[in-house]
Amino acid sequence: MESVILIGLYVFVLSVFVGFEIISKVPRMLHTPLMSGTNAISGISLVGAVVAAGFSQELLTTVLGFFAVVCGTVNVVGGYLVTDRMLRMFKHK
Repeated sequence: MESVILIGLYVFVLSVFVGFEIISKVPRMLHTPLMSGTNAISGISLVGAVVAAGFSQELLTTVLGFFAVVCGTVNVVGGYLVTDRMLRMFKHK
């Protein structure tokens, strides 16, 4: 059981470093299309969190699912607000 936790922690830390390196190398003009793509992925994970929160029989799983739903909702709404703001910057007055 400890090895599963250590492997999961290793994958998480590695994904944080790889994600940071990939995002830091993206030109500024591509951030808006990439934000739209990540909003779609966040929406998919939000659906998974809703299923996990509603399907479980244990209290801990329900609480963690609810927390995932809240975090996913904040991520999706914030992403769309940032995308809308960036798109408004390119409109002519």
